[in-house]
Amino acid sequence: VQLQASGGGLVQTGGSLRLSCVVSGRTFSGYAMGWFRQAPGKERDFVAGISWSGGTVNFADSVKGRFTISRDNAKNTGYLQMNRLKSEDTAVYYCAVAPATLAGPRTYEYEYWGQGTQVTVSS
Repeated sequence: VQLQASGGGLVQTGGSLRLSCVVSGRTFSGYAMGWFRQAPGKERDFVAGISWSGGTVNFADSVKGRFTISRDNAKNTGYLQMNRLKSEDTAVYYCAVAPATLAGPRTYEYEYWGQGTQVTVSS
């Protein structure tokens, strides 16, 4: 399974970005998906997760109400819509998939990872 994340960039505080993650090599609908982020010198933290069907989502408290997660199984693609961005959202963002109906916030639950895309929020 290969994951290709894209959509990162430089944005001002309060702006928006949409990250995409294209999955290839396996049937995407058989996997839960998660988004994580890692700032310099910090651990990789859970941001959001979505069940294989898209019917269940969960978010880290720090992004609730600002970020949404979705997926299009027909396109083998997952998305992370990020609104009202803050400087503390600056990080490398990673998508990952887990061979489960729904995965949680722990990195060990996820079997395959994308390469990461940089998000920088400037004030």
